[in-house]
This record gives sequence, structure tokens and C-alpha cells, in this order.
Amino acid sequence: MRTRRGFCYPRLEGDVSFQNMSMVVKKRRDFTAEQMASRKRNRNSPEIATRDLFETLPDDLVISILCKLSSTASCPSDFTNVLITCKRLNGLGLHSLVLSKASQKTFAIKAKNWSEPAQRFLKLCADAGNVEACYTLGMIRFYCLQNRGSGASLMAKAAISSHAQALYSLAVIQFNGSGGSKNDKDLRAGVALCARAAFLGHIDALRELGHCLQDGYGVRQNVTEGRRFLVQANARELAAVFSTVAASGVVPTRSLFTWNPLPHPHPHPRNVNCGGCPLLSDFGCNVPAPEAHPASRFMTEWFLVRGGSPGQGLRLCSHVGCGRPETRRHEFRRCSVCGTVNYCSRACQALDWKMRHKAECTPTERWVDEDGDGDENGNGDAGEGEGGVNGNDDVMPDS
Repeated sequence: MRTRRGFCYPRLEGDVSFQNMSMVVKKRRDFTAEQMASRKRNRNSPEIATRDLFETLPDDLVISILCKLSSTASCPSDFTNVLITCKRLNGLGLHSLVLSKASQKTFAIKAKNWSEPAQRFLKLCADAGNVEACYTLGMIRFYCLQNRGSGASLMAKAAISSHAQALYSLAVIQFNGSGGSKNDKDLRAGVALCARAAFLGHIDALRELGHCLQDGYGVRQNVTEGRRFLVQANARELAAVFSTVAASGVVPTRSLFTWNPLPHPHPHPRNVNCGGCPLLSDFGCNVPAPEAHPASRFMTEWFLVRGGSPGQGLRLCSHVGCGRPETRRHEFRRCSVCGTVNYCSRACQALDWKMRHKAECTPTERWVDEDGDGDENGNGDAGEGEGGVNGNDDVMPDS
């Protein structure tokens, strides 16, 4: 056989050709075995075994996981433990999207652990658009650090984002003129803020609005509408308790529906003129007290560490779940029956009345102030038509 150029192929002996073919086949088999052996060596190589697969995860996936973690954290340590794990988690954990999703329990800082880094962390969350951080830091700055302007602006930022608790806190500030003088009170603004917070489902704001309508406090008096709002507030409170019990998986007991009137007589029985309902907590139902907001717990611990007083001649709200202090003397109204308790709002008075004060309040003809001056109205403001806190004379009827 010839090639195209006319050359002949070299002839090989038959035995030699078979030997060469077998040699070629053997070489191919050896090459395949070496390739398989090299693959096995690559799989078991220490370089692949020690490589960190976490670094191969995309940032978007890690941020999504951190958002879920921050929104479901039950305490600050759940989130801070992730931040101190490694440099990458620390950087991605402080992403604005992660901080904006953080829940209110993430900011449940204890007063004894308060520090400048804690304040910077809350400020980062507030700058990221987290309304809970805005409200919590605003309350701490306004009442604890006495930075009134910055605290009020942070609460206003949360209120603009329809944060019901911030709206109600601003309403309390307007009702009391907190951070200013008695002439700085704006009752109409307080009623408007309460109405907005009540529309968003805030129970204390709805109760406060009902009392304002009953008493004609900052709004035209409408007793019927005020009573309707109070009943609606109690119904919402009971619904919130049942939803919490259902979420915890605990079967509600019969004690929640048990009529449980307190044995102490009401100091003003003439106002008991409405029918009672055993499902409403204000009328004797054994509904547990609502959980206090982390900002309220922080303020309570803050002033407890400092002797339980916010300053010379200033008092704290007697409702244990509030924690608000006075910003000037005689800012809060006192109970005109016993004179031993004082409240920042009618809602706090109603809650404290059903929790403990109803069993402790005893009529007193005259009580004396800390400075030795008698104040029969419980507050200098009562003479102006506002009405002192009067032992629940108008706030809630006894059973």
C-alpha cells in the first residue's frame, strides 16, 4: 500500500505487530489506572479537606439567615453571639437589612449592662430604619439620660412609621407636658396621638382615649362613647391573652373565665351603674398582667439601681409595668383617696388598680405632701378642671 506521495508503508512481521498492539493497549490501560489513582488522591488530599466551605456561601444567603435570626431572637445574646463568631459574620450581621429586621427582644438590654457600645448598637439599628430601636433608644434618652430633644425626635421617627407604642408615649408626654413646664401641655395633641395609636390596636391608648371621652379631657365629653372604648379595650386585652396562650401551646384554664370580685369595697360606690361582664379584666377576671416593653423594664431597673428615685422631689409612676419618671415636680396625678400612689396616665392607673391598688387603697380625709404641704386634689392641676387621679372614681367601676 502506498501513500499519496507514492511512498510505501513499512512492512512489519505479524508477531511483532501483535506485540506492539499489546504494548499500546497496555500503555493505555496503565494511563487509565494512573488517572483513576490521581483522582482518588485528589479527593483525599488534605488541601480539600481543610478548605472552609462557609466562605463559599454567597453573601445574600448569609444575610437572609441573619435577618431571620435577628427577627426571632429572644434575648440580645442570641444575636451578639453570632456577631463575635467570626469576622465575616460580624460584618454581615451589621448590615442595614439585618439591623432593620431585629425584634424588640434583641434590644432588651439590662440597665446594669448599659454602656456606650450598647448605645452605639441601638443607634445603628435606629439609623437602619428599625422602629423598635428608635422607640427604645428614644425612651432611654428622654427619661434616663435626660436628653429630651434627641429622645423625642427618635420617638417621633418611630411614630411616623406608625409605631403604636411610640404614638402612645408621645401622647403621655403631651398630656403631662413632660420635659417642660405645666404650660407646655397640649391635651388636643395628646388625644389625637391616642386616637391614632388606638386605631393601630394599642390597648392602653384605647383605654386612655375612653377615659378622656368620659371625663371630657382634651375632647368633648361623651360618656357613652368612652364606655364603649373601655369595653373594647378590655375585650382586646382578653383576646391578646388568649392568642398568647394559644401560641405557647398551653390549654387555657377555667380560672380565666371565673368571676373573681375583690373583697374590698369601692371607695365611691355611687358610680357603680353599669352591668359587669366576667370576661373583662377591669371587672374582676383573672387575666394575667401584660408583658412590659423592654424600654419600660429598662427604665424601672435604671431608677431602681439609683435608689428608686429619678431625682430630688420627683416620683416614678406607681404602675410596675411603666417605669416613667417625673421630669418636674408634681407632674403626675396622685390618688385623691389615699394619696400614696401616682400615675403618669389613666391607663396606668386602671392597670395598677386591678393588679394591686384596689386591695390597698383606703380613704383618707387629708394627706400631706413630702414637703409638708397638703394637696387635697392630688395634683395642683386638678383645680384647673383636669381632675386628680381619684381612686378610680371615673376610671373603672367596682364589681
